[in-house]
Amino acid sequence: MDTSTATSLWDELTGLQPDPDLWVVLATLVAALAVVVPHPLWRVSRNAITIAHEGGHGLVALCTGRQLTGIRLHSDTSGLTVSRGKPHGIGMILTAAAGYTAPPLLGLGGAALLAAGRITLLLWAATALLVAMLVMIRNAYGALTVVLTGGTFVVVSWLTGPQVQAAFAYAVVWFLLLGGVRPAFELQAKRSRGGAGDSDADQLSRLTHVPAGLWLFLFHAVSLCSLIGGGRWLLEV
Repeated sequence: MDTSTATSLWDELTGLQPDPDLWVVLATLVAALAVVVPHPLWRVSRNAITIAHEGGHGLVALCTGRQLTGIRLHSDTSGLTVSRGKPHGIGMILTAAAGYTAPPLLGLGGAALLAAGRITLLLWAATALLVAMLVMIRNAYGALTVVLTGGTFVVVSWLTGPQVQAAFAYAVVWFLLLGGVRPAFELQAKRSRGGAGDSDADQLSRLTHVPAGLWLFLFHAVSLCSLIGGGRWLLEV
């Protein structure tokens, strides 16, 4: 790659893109609601939230010095991230807390980028994270899910115009913000029925001796605050 090409790519990555019309922002909000609220569609779209959830576990594990050994994504939208290190301490606590908080926080970060006009940067950053995650996937279904998701970002980033890229980026961020809220409520419902005894909240309770309900409250607080804050940024066009 020559210097001029590298410079052009850098300028495209760091440059500002115009905000879409308000109707596009509202249309992508409706589209995100349409795949999050109805249960049949949510059973499919939740796979993308699981990618963010398990990716959050994996990223924080690495950032806290743990050894990430593998990530699995399953067709029932569950997942498993395995890391090595001390079975207690702040690194383990942060790793366990990262799952349910990752999708809404990623949505909040994405909303901040879109509010700053960094649509291309958002798309490329998401693609890079998916490629990095693919390296750690340890089952065929998980690899297929990540490849299809990453492939969609690549196609949109390279083969579509600015308007389509903007609509796609806003739809993705709305989906992360809205889809990041529902899993905590699902976990709460399962726990009320006596299920999910080994959930992230229960693992955190055992690690910290803080009631699982308080950790569940944290998941709710992060997801709802991210939705409110991110939604305000997205609607300021």
